[in-house]
Order: sequence, then C-alpha cells, then structure tokens
Amino acid sequence: MREGARVRLDYSAQSLWRVDRMIEEIRREGPPYAAVQSVLRGFGAYAGEVIARRTGAEWWATGGEHWLRTPDGRLWDPIDEARRCYGGHGSLRLLCRDATAAG
Repeated sequence: MREGARVRLDYSAQSLWRVDRMIEEIRREGPPYAAVQSVLRGFGAYAGEVIARRTGAEWWATGGEHWLRTPDGRLWDPIDEARRCYGGHGSLRLLCRDATAAG
C-alpha cells in the first residue's frame, strides 16, 4: 500500500493523519465495502502497529479478530476502527491518541 499510494508511512503517530485522510478519500469515492475490506484491514493493522510500538502493546487474536492489549490492560481494536473510519464515524489518529494516553 505504501508504494501504491505514494504516501510515507513511518510508524509515527503523525502518519495516522495521512491514513485517516486516505480512508476519507476512499469513502468519498464510494466503492462498496467488499472492494476495500482488505485495504481497511491493512490500515487498521498499521495503526495497531503504531500503537504497539509507542506503548509496548501486544497483539491478541481470537476467532479471526485481532486486538491490542496495552500494558495498562486496556483492549483496542484498530481494525474495527478503520472500518468505523470508512463509515465516517472513527479516527485512527484519535484511537492512537487515546491508546497512548495514560490509563
């Protein structure tokens, strides 16, 4: 995705601004969810890795779903947040802000 979109994703919290904007641009184009599902999953996984690197969180998986558990015990679902962004109701940048705030 990085090369195809010609956007610099460097695992910084600031890069999530760009990811949120890319999701918004895709949403405005109006493709069916099925056509962008794997891209959204990738964006969510990227955001999760940003959070993991900033907080020391660990990935957890069950039943095909993936979450992050931050050291303070909170659970985060960045992949679902990417889906929410596509629906116009979420932000990976804000999820990262919340996840990296003291719990």
